[in-house]
Amino acid sequence: MALSASLYLRQSQSLVMTPQLMQSIQLLQMTHLELNQFIAQEVEKNPLLEFQAGDEMVAAPDRSTHEDPAPTSGEADEGVGQGDLYDSATSSPGERLNEQLDADFANVFPDDTPPQRPDAPELLGQWKSMPGGGEGEGSEEYDLDDFVASRKTLRDVLLEQLPLALTAPGDRLIAQHLIDQLDEAGYLHADLADTAARLGATGEDVMRVLLSLQQFDPPGIFARTLSECLAIQLRARDRLDPAMEALIDNLELLARRDFASLKKICGVDEEDLIDMLAEIRKLDPKPGTSFETSVTEAIVPDVIVRAGPDGGWLVELNPDALPRVLVNHDYFAEISRGTQKNSADQAFLSDCLQNANWLTRSLDQRARTIMKVASEIVRQQDGFLVNGVDHLRPLNLRMVADAIKMHESTVSRVTSNKYMLTPRGLFELKYFFTVSIGSAENGDAHSAESVRHRIRAMIQQESADAVLSDDDIVDRLKQAGVDIARRTVAKYREAMNIPSSVQRRREKRALAKAGGV
Repeated sequence: MALSASLYLRQSQSLVMTPQLMQSIQLLQMTHLELNQFIAQEVEKNPLLEFQAGDEMVAAPDRSTHEDPAPTSGEADEGVGQGDLYDSATSSPGERLNEQLDADFANVFPDDTPPQRPDAPELLGQWKSMPGGGEGEGSEEYDLDDFVASRKTLRDVLLEQLPLALTAPGDRLIAQHLIDQLDEAGYLHADLADTAARLGATGEDVMRVLLSLQQFDPPGIFARTLSECLAIQLRARDRLDPAMEALIDNLELLARRDFASLKKICGVDEEDLIDMLAEIRKLDPKPGTSFETSVTEAIVPDVIVRAGPDGGWLVELNPDALPRVLVNHDYFAEISRGTQKNSADQAFLSDCLQNANWLTRSLDQRARTIMKVASEIVRQQDGFLVNGVDHLRPLNLRMVADAIKMHESTVSRVTSNKYMLTPRGLFELKYFFTVSIGSAENGDAHSAESVRHRIRAMIQQESADAVLSDDDIVDRLKQAGVDIARRTVAKYREAMNIPSSVQRRREKRALAKAGGV
């Protein structure tokens, strides 16, 4: 058989993950903070992108814009709730290269006109009305964090006490080395023998310095174990007697609530043991955390849900969580006129314009997708918003995806690290997705979260003389129409860190005898 070359024309379809498509997928699952950081990087790389912070626009002075009136928040099916996130901006007539782009890639940016919403969410409105909230006459752009006094770190507090406790230069050197090896909770995990060899000191010197450091404030600092931490604090309170030493040496029995064994080991009766446990509860197992300097980041809700005038729910995107970015077409037109003879520069500008337009379009699509998913969640969980967690319905990704005609993976990305502010509080979108538990009366299925809430409420209401076993809980749930197995109740109870009925009965009786200590 002879081999020969031939030419064929064949048509086929394939799914190609372009960089733009990958970028759109990544934008969907980004949090508010990650999205702002990503946009800041894009603005730094792309000369045609401009970043809008607050009410001030970082832009060329001769840029002209056109603002369209924003539709009402009820137009959820047409847009994103409070009107489209981005309005069109006029471009210069001299922009020749822009004619080859699709009309959908028009310049878009957020409408920054102060919204007239007297019925805005109460929580958001209260925050904005505070000094520095950014609204109201005479308000200035400043951050309240700028006025917060700097907090001392744990290391600063310990170094202030060091000159008063140790005077020898060698001892201070050892102390500084040990201070640098503390963890955030104030525990010392360093090997004292290695520390002595590294500093050229003896093990006795390092131990002597360590015992001095363990007398520093806060009490319990420089402990190497939890037992030692509690012992240091009890010694400072003059409460470290032999019975208490036996108790902190057997913390594993306390964790298992084996009070019978603890009474034998400590040589005390039940009343004394209760007093000792009350003393232990007053101690701080992590004394260094009170000096934690990491910044606590407030959660910014992506979606706001409020009651509508017609008895329904109004769903809208939080304007404070929307990215503010635009494409400067005037700057592009001005620069392109001077680079018409340079094909490399012209290609660079064209690529920047296409990437900028794609980014703004992806941001708009991201907002619309979040709005669709959030609106469907609110529609499915109307009972929860009206009556509370007992009426939380079983919900999964497929149900939402089928309702809004999207893929499950898209819904999963949208609900990751996104939050919804409702009249019942702030919840992650993932909170509304729970597994289904069958009904004992062939009725509607129950949400696993609502069942866990019922179990927790039952246990909180029980008395010392009527502690519910897992079988009792199963019987009560079946009477309420929930078909659940005993092992499932035990699994939910353990997941909520609730002890068994035997342990709860023992604790409640002990507390009752001690007068509620």
